[in-house]
Amino acid sequence: MIRANQLDRDRACVLVIDLQEKLLPLIRGHEQIISAATELLEGLRVFNLPILATEQYPKGLGHTHPSILACIQSTPQSAIHQATILEKATFSACGHHPVREALQTIDRPQVILTGIETHVCVQQTALDLRTMDYDVFLCADACGSRGRRDEETALDRLRHEGVIVTTVESVLFELCNRCDTSSFKAMIEVIKAHPPKDKD
Repeated sequence: MIRANQLDRDRACVLVIDLQEKLLPLIRGHEQIISAATELLEGLRVFNLPILATEQYPKGLGHTHPSILACIQSTPQSAIHQATILEKATFSACGHHPVREALQTIDRPQVILTGIETHVCVQQTALDLRTMDYDVFLCADACGSRGRRDEETALDRLRHEGVIVTTVESVLFELCNRCDTSSFKAMIEVIKAHPPKDKD
């Protein structure tokens, strides 16, 4: 049985917000964020979800981090849903017409979010997506801000606004749904390659 708030591989896509090489080192726990986002994208490769990514002012903040870019470029996409990286100036990705247009082309009602900063571009994007009637699943372990209070306050606000705050591993298991498939075997290998950093 599929719940209304349950991720479905045929209804979901992923939006990567501004995981850029010059911005990431300023973010608290940035190495963990890169690892979690990489795990997410490698896991989503198993399910062939459409991927859309943004870059905020790349002239100053650099382009997408090489590890993330490699995942995006190596993920198989259908002819209809080619992985796309779009440059933006608006903080909300949805404030940029090409992003809205790309989401409309993908035509999936569920959006999985990863990116930075949680309290700026990620938050504004998530709020706009909710206004546009998307179901938003935010991977808290694959997002971050420079300051803890900014990040925690943003997550609280987003929960209040109907965003589902979750984790990468939870997303992957939810998309997989069962353990007796080839998808599960492929997914579990990805998870094994990215053991939790917070076991204590």
